[in-house]
Amino acid sequence: MDEVAISVGSALRTGLGKVHWYLRGMMGADAYEKYLEFHESTHASDGHPPMSEREFWRDRDDRQDRIPQGRCC
Repeated sequence: MDEVAISVGSALRTGLGKVHWYLRGMMGADAYEKYLEFHESTHASDGHPPMSEREFWRDRDDRQDRIPQGRCC
């Protein structure tokens, strides 16, 4: 392959990666990863384990049902 094709392919992968990152954030799919980062920074020293992913999503859905906020859907 020539250098132009490699450069275009690299730019395309980078662009698609950014679009994927944006859509995950917009849809809330990265919420559990953000929770884990927050938990690690605030509760790392107290020995309190983070919620499992299943517990996290259940808690998040229950919280949204108890305290409804503006949602698009």
